Amino acid sequence: MPAAFDPSAAAPQDSGIFGLPHSPEEAHVVLIPVPFEATTSYGGGTSEGPSAVLQASRQVDLFDVETGRPYERGIALLPEPEQWRTWNTRAKERAVPIIEAGGLDASQPELMAASKEVNGLCEQLHEAVYQTAKEWLGKGKRVGAVGGDHSISYGIIRAHAEKYPGMGVLHLDAHADLRDAYEGFAWSHASIMHNVAERIPGVKSLVQVAIRDMSEDEHRYIESSGGRVKAFFDTDLQRKRFDGLPWNRQVDEIVQQLPQQVYLSFDIDGLDPTLCPHTGTPVPGGLSFPEAVALVAGVVRSGRTIVGFDLTEVAPDPEGGEWDGNVGARLLYKMIGWMLKSERP
Repeated sequence: MPAAFDPSAAAPQDSGIFGLPHSPEEAHVVLIPVPFEATTSYGGGTSEGPSAVLQASRQVDLFDVETGRPYERGIALLPEPEQWRTWNTRAKERAVPIIEAGGLDASQPELMAASKEVNGLCEQLHEAVYQTAKEWLGKGKRVGAVGGDHSISYGIIRAHAEKYPGMGVLHLDAHADLRDAYEGFAWSHASIMHNVAERIPGVKSLVQVAIRDMSEDEHRYIESSGGRVKAFFDTDLQRKRFDGLPWNRQVDEIVQQLPQQVYLSFDIDGLDPTLCPHTGTPVPGGLSFPEAVALVAGVVRSGRTIVGFDLTEVAPDPEGGEWDGNVGARLLYKMIGWMLKSERP
């Protein structure tokens, strides 16, 4: 940390994430911004999530009562690759006619060609995120991603599962994301956890929290997973709360389903939508901010290690409001802080 840096001073608007001066090489925590939302089928804007979180992060006080001084370890956000933006623009353009048609129609060659191109661009993006995460993990960094829609998580989860085989994924979301090739897109944001479960054998278990919107097929997938996928549905969590079970006792039940090494995959719409009103597919219900933080803290309290994370689906207010970015930035700092506290010699 530079001697002249004052963690209590106002952050310059051209400073790094959370107003910090660290380069990626200096930082212990390296964040990958992924401005990609090719298959978003309802509300859009999450490709601007990384920049919204960056801007709002400069208003976050760096001392945290729970986790201390995470900034002292060094946190850096990588520059957004221009190529990724180009892929996003093209993929969104090609996805539009398929989404407007209500999904892929195999009898229409033009839609089949568009689907193939979108899937190809998504694969390029996932490979690029994977290679970036693998590079920084290889340098001994803790690595996180900031999206973008939830599909962007595939590459970074793959990289972590290779480094930490047998890890579990703790998935906070309003949606199960277990659909198979939703709307004809193999890499849909609605298929991210299906792809993780089917394509990444290094993931031992998937524990889903606050799920409240899913298809019958997704529910059947969970039931037939043999315990590899465990869902804590929002209705059940709320019922137990109404019956007087303290939240931290519910957290203990959730965490017991996880192995020693845990990767966090948090879609912001897992929270109460008053905290993320402009996210693409908001659903009533969900966790409060303190409940989400207590969930992360419970992983650490159990003695488990948080090895990496992603935060996705933050979409800024198109009218210029900063609430979504503000909540996203503060959740991000909490995730980083608890991840660092989970590191043990």
